[in-house]
Amino acid sequence: MSDWKPKRFWTSGAVVEADGGYTVELDGRRVKTPAKAALVLPTRTMAEAIAQEWDAQDKEIDPTMMPFTRSANAAIDKVQHQHGEVADMLADYGDSDLLCYRATHPEALQKRQSDAWDPALDWAAEMLGARLVPFVGVVHQSQATEVLQQLRNRVHGLNAFQLAAFHDLVSLSGSLILGFAAAQEWRNPDEIWRISRLDELWQIEQWGHDDEAHAAAEIKKVAFLHAKRFFDLSI
Repeated sequence: MSDWKPKRFWTSGAVVEADGGYTVELDGRRVKTPAKAALVLPTRTMAEAIAQEWDAQDKEIDPTMMPFTRSANAAIDKVQHQHGEVADMLADYGDSDLLCYRATHPEALQKRQSDAWDPALDWAAEMLGARLVPFVGVVHQSQATEVLQQLRNRVHGLNAFQLAAFHDLVSLSGSLILGFAAAQEWRNPDEIWRISRLDELWQIEQWGHDDEAHAAAEIKKVAFLHAKRFFDLSI
C-alpha cells in the first residue's frame, strides 16, 4: 500500500464571499470538494474554521486533522444529493428512540434511566411539540403517528450542513430526541453524551472497566462533540 500523501502547494488561505455563501481560497484558487464541487459554505464562521484547518497543514496534507473540511465535503457531496433519504433515516429513530426503552430491572437502573431520560422527553414535548412515550422492555412498540410526523418534519427542515452534523448527533447517541437536544442546546453536549451512555456506564459499574471499549467510546465522544460544533457553525 502506498504511503503517498498530497503535498502542501499554497502559501496562505483566505475566506471570500461566493454565490450562496462563503468559500476558501488557497493563494487565490478556490477549494473544491473531492467530487469537484464548489466548496460553498453557509456561514463565514464555518469558512474561517475550514481555512484555519488548511493553514494548519504542514508539508503534507493530513485529512484526519481537518474535521470541519471533511464534514463540509460530506454535506455537499453526499447529504445535499440525498437529503430526503438521510432525513427519513434519521427521523425513523423516533419510533425506536433510546430514551423510550427502559430496563425491566434492577430498580436502581430503572430510577437512573427515569431521572436522566424523562427530563429529555419532557423537553421534547415542550420544545418540539412531540411527546414520546417510554416503555419497559426491549420489544418494539410504536409511537403515535402524529408525534413521529412532527419530528420528521423538523428533521426535513434542516439544511444539508445541519443534517450532516445531525446525522452524527443522532446515530452516535442512538436517540433522535438527544440529537435535537444537543442541536438546540438543551444541556451542554458533554452531559448529553453521558446521558446517551447511561446503560453502558451502568454496565461498567457492575462489571468493571474495559480499555478497548473505553477507547472506542472516546472516539465516538470526540465525533459527537465535533458534530455539535459543526452544527453550530452551520447556523
